[in-house]
Amino acid sequence: MKTLEQLNLSGKRVFMRVDFNVPLDKQQRVTDDLRVQAVLPSIRKVVDAGGKLILASHLGRPKGKVVPELSLNPVGSYLAEVLGRPVKMAPDCVGEAVQGLVAGLGNGEILLLENLRFHGEEEKNDEAFSRQLAALADIYVNDAFAVSHRAHASVHGITRYVPLCAAGYQLENEIKYFHQAMEEPKRPLAMIIGGAKVSSKIGVLENLLSRADHLVIGGAMANTFLKAQGKDVGKSLVEDDHLETATRLLKAAAEKGVQVHLPLDAVVAPRMEASVEVREVPVDAVPADAQILDVGPKTIAAFEEVLKGCKTVVWNGPLGAFETPPFHKGTFAIAEFLGTLDALTVVGGGDSAAAVRQGGMTDKVSYVSTGGGAFLEMLEGKILPGVAALEECSGRS
Repeated sequence: MKTLEQLNLSGKRVFMRVDFNVPLDKQQRVTDDLRVQAVLPSIRKVVDAGGKLILASHLGRPKGKVVPELSLNPVGSYLAEVLGRPVKMAPDCVGEAVQGLVAGLGNGEILLLENLRFHGEEEKNDEAFSRQLAALADIYVNDAFAVSHRAHASVHGITRYVPLCAAGYQLENEIKYFHQAMEEPKRPLAMIIGGAKVSSKIGVLENLLSRADHLVIGGAMANTFLKAQGKDVGKSLVEDDHLETATRLLKAAAEKGVQVHLPLDAVVAPRMEASVEVREVPVDAVPADAQILDVGPKTIAAFEEVLKGCKTVVWNGPLGAFETPPFHKGTFAIAEFLGTLDALTVVGGGDSAAAVRQGGMTDKVSYVSTGGGAFLEMLEGKILPGVAALEECSGRS
């Protein structure tokens, strides 16, 4: 893929796909700007080089209709504050009015298009819509890793009709760190996999069996593995239809020499509520009327013992119901511990990234991915449509 460093941006119309799908409060204020901060280097590069920058993103799920509360106006205002320079706001992402605004852009000026998903054609990867977006650009830049697993018009289709394509700094970083961690890792390599369901991560687990030295499993998905080993996990969330899958994965790991580490003890309660009484019990002594909602202190200590001997650690998914205290302790303990390791530490999107941010560890780990689904698909060994499209476009130009 071409990168921003390889292009002459001066005077060029640069269409940059970013991910400004950020949370807004009731006052329409940005409450978490990780994704905005992630693309600032690319934005500044284009602006400082004299490019005419056209930013495009989606926000929420308007399902092809104009939903006023999902307008990107508040994000444009926030971006202008952060950059300390004006950000013009377009009334749409295609059409004559937008074409006029693009034609009037001066070198170093910024235009933010309105929500791409106000048009159903965006998610359908519609050819005519892709051509309309492409007509706004001399250069296309993808700096939206979090949506690069989607074959949408602004991620995939547009690349067929733009003369030049390049990866932004953030996308470049995502691929670089993933490659370092998964393709050419310093060993031992430990994968921490958490979250609720084994079913959503079967492909990930199967792919990791040929890559990882240690597989550390937590979260509700660990319950399915524990039950597959014959343990009674009470009222805990379990995927009974995937018990055989868990057994098969454990057997395959043993055959490949991958060490699997499951919880030794757990924090249990009758229900997931902040005020409920909790107990710490061994995983083979879970009360029949309780459910596992976090890993216990012995598990945290055992997991940390494994991780401190590793040179590469990749983490995806929380170890407990961390959004509901007191079931946050295991997840936050691991987040804090990762910040102390002398190793390459990559945290993959979603809840685990949120835990790292909330624990103040963002600057202590090597890299925090902005993508949840995209990161998972890469862990499965899949090629992302947005990345493949960039590579194909770069090959033509």
